[in-house]
Amino acid sequence: MENNQYETNLDEDTLKYAAEVLNENPSNRDGDISQIREWLSSQPQLHAKTDAVTIVRFLRGCKFDHEKTKKKITAFYELRGNAPEWFVDRDPTLPPLQELLSLGVFLPLLKKDPSGRLVVLIRVAAHDPSRHLQNDVFKVGKMTLDLAIEQDESVSVYGVTAVFDLTGISLGHARILTPGMIKKAVHAWQDCYPVRTKSLDFINTPSYVNVVLNIFRAFMREKMKNRVHVHGFNLQSLHELVPPSILPEEYGGTDGKLQDLIDHWKVRVTEGKEWFAEDEKYKAEAVS
Repeated sequence: MENNQYETNLDEDTLKYAAEVLNENPSNRDGDISQIREWLSSQPQLHAKTDAVTIVRFLRGCKFDHEKTKKKITAFYELRGNAPEWFVDRDPTLPPLQELLSLGVFLPLLKKDPSGRLVVLIRVAAHDPSRHLQNDVFKVGKMTLDLAIEQDESVSVYGVTAVFDLTGISLGHARILTPGMIKKAVHAWQDCYPVRTKSLDFINTPSYVNVVLNIFRAFMREKMKNRVHVHGFNLQSLHELVPPSILPEEYGGTDGKLQDLIDHWKVRVTEGKEWFAEDEKYKAEAVS
């Protein structure tokens, strides 16, 4: 059952940040939620969640601007309805998805950065492009992110930093990453998801990858372009933004082994099987 009352375990510092940076006013919050919920009641085609925490997540992502919130909610549920390759059959026990979880293609770190942000390690070339569908890679990424957001409310306050590791990238990886797919991926991050993307950091980037990165940039608004940092093979440059204390040892960090992080998220996503099955119904009617 959806919870109509907003309840939170966020600490005082986080709520203070939400008030100062995201325009969240505790005195007005219930009214904000009610107004968005009332609007959603007139948008049955979206099949959206109407619980208080989900609505607050979108409000925070839009700094409590109601019109922007409505636009983002619409974009989010339309994306879910129009991209079945990412949002249908999200059973984490399916063999292709289990394989990708075992490879660790999308890994939120277990500790936050000094600004409180969730840092997500995206291992762009961890999969075999001749064996794994790129859309399944995106699907596992979306599933992991959705679960991380659902289980940690602070992500809706402080946002996300994405670290793209291009180790091992080949022509095979680049070939299946079509401009249309890139455009949709950028659209999802930039226009649809309620959490704010604060930094996009690319590491282990051979020079020829600039062609692909330029395609990504072509679909970004100026604000997002300004948040892109290309570190080449300089981990020290990355560490200036993402401290070693929260990174796995393989990335010059001190927070355990990469394999432990992979195992953690494989278990956690697999245990979310029932949640994914329930969550799959929330999507707009597909536009033909």
